[in-house]
Amino acid sequence: MPIRIVRLGEPRAAGEGLRIGTVRRPPRGVPKAEFAKRDYYDVWLPNLAPSEALRKEALAAETDAQWKAFARRYRAEMKEPERAHLLDTLAALSHTAAFALGCYCEDENRCHRSLLRDLLAERGAVLK
Repeated sequence: MPIRIVRLGEPRAAGEGLRIGTVRRPPRGVPKAEFAKRDYYDVWLPNLAPSEALRKEALAAETDAQWKAFARRYRAEMKEPERAHLLDTLAALSHTAAFALGCYCEDENRCHRSLLRDLLAERGAVLK
């Protein structure tokens, strides 16, 4: 049962399963009780989001070099034991459970979720 990497707020795919928000902040202007109803997320896992300083760096990245610098720093954050254990757990769960991970960014190629996809694949996760 593969992990889907999604954009939060977009309609859910059939069989997507639990949707996990890997973002630093909840959606603005949306009551907490409506996060799942509006296809944002069922549970929030901010520990897989970039730190606040790194998030700002990603949003400001305009060149490939700036994006690559962000990617290196994000990967370094994900090596922290608590975060690495979460990635290992999600990779293992991908073999038995359907779920999705997501962020708000429009372009996955300039979003930490593309890096999450790579980090999970490196751990043997089943990805869609």
